[in-house]
Amino acid sequence: MHRVLFVCHGNICRSTMAQFVFQDMVDRAGRADEFVIDSAATSREEIGNPPHRGTVNKLREAGVPVLPHRARQIERDEYGAWDLIVYMDAENARGLRRILGDDPDGKCVRLLDFTDSPRDVADPWYTGDFDATYRDVVAGCEGLLGSLD
Repeated sequence: MHRVLFVCHGNICRSTMAQFVFQDMVDRAGRADEFVIDSAATSREEIGNPPHRGTVNKLREAGVPVLPHRARQIERDEYGAWDLIVYMDAENARGLRRILGDDPDGKCVRLLDFTDSPRDVADPWYTGDFDATYRDVVAGCEGLLGSLD
């Protein structure tokens, strides 16, 4: 069983997009029973809120099922529950260190490090470009899934 947690700042844009895209990929690959997939925030700003309308609209446009979700913050005691904690950018990495402390098992990894173009996933909350975020999320999730064969 692979336990994957996607993390971003507020858990309403990038991490939920990655959660739903990755879930759709594993479902289509017939591997759903191999995974537990969730997402969380490093901040408390959006706790309890649903996914951002830009994320929902982009996923619906792409034919990716939007699952029930409310933003939540990752908690320190969750570290042991996940095989991978996949974050979106350098700010998220700092937030994870603040919440989790050390990463002794090397579980915290940046999503686009699973691609040939390792970099941060831009936050569409600020850019407004959900198309670019979606392209990055798909590329990262494809690389991630390929690494877990």
